[in-house]
Amino acid sequence: MRDGFPDFRLGSVLATSFTGTLSERHGEPVERIPVPHRLVDWLTVSGLAVESCTAAQLDLARELRESIHAAATAAAIQDALPVAAVHVINGFSAQGRAAATLTPDGKRRWLLGPDSCVEDALGVIAADAISIIAGERDGKLALCASPTCRAAFFDTSRSRTRKWCDMNTCGNRQKKARFNANQRKSSGSAE
Repeated sequence: MRDGFPDFRLGSVLATSFTGTLSERHGEPVERIPVPHRLVDWLTVSGLAVESCTAAQLDLARELRESIHAAATAAAIQDALPVAAVHVINGFSAQGRAAATLTPDGKRRWLLGPDSCVEDALGVIAADAISIIAGERDGKLALCASPTCRAAFFDTSRSRTRKWCDMNTCGNRQKKARFNANQRKSSGSAE
């Protein structure tokens, strides 16, 4: 935990990693970007470094995050996408100024200009969300099996049957709970 803030839960997919900045949505929510400088930190570790962030820009980021979460959740359960969420995602995607660049190892990387701001980085995140929600990438949207989490994640496993947004947190927590329940049941039947 850096500076008293919860650690980021970084994934390989930008948009769903961004929605993971609020976890345990159905339990005791954990806000991982509670202040503007934490959004700057998250953007930096995600390859979208910006110089600064205001409280108003943090509010915009949270609006985009919740819109992506709502649309990704609907897509994962094959429900209609929420119109308001789609409108927000499209708006952020249209306003961003960033260039897609090719790395020497053949990967796409987003490049922000020297005068880029938070809105430009949010435009990249919105574009990434569009590509996964539209089904343009190899994988599928799924929801974490943890009843307190239910985070949308992008499953790129071979079988597309991954159950947890993060095995090190939600998966381990569920396995531990199941193990403890089995231990209690076993010790109760041994008496």
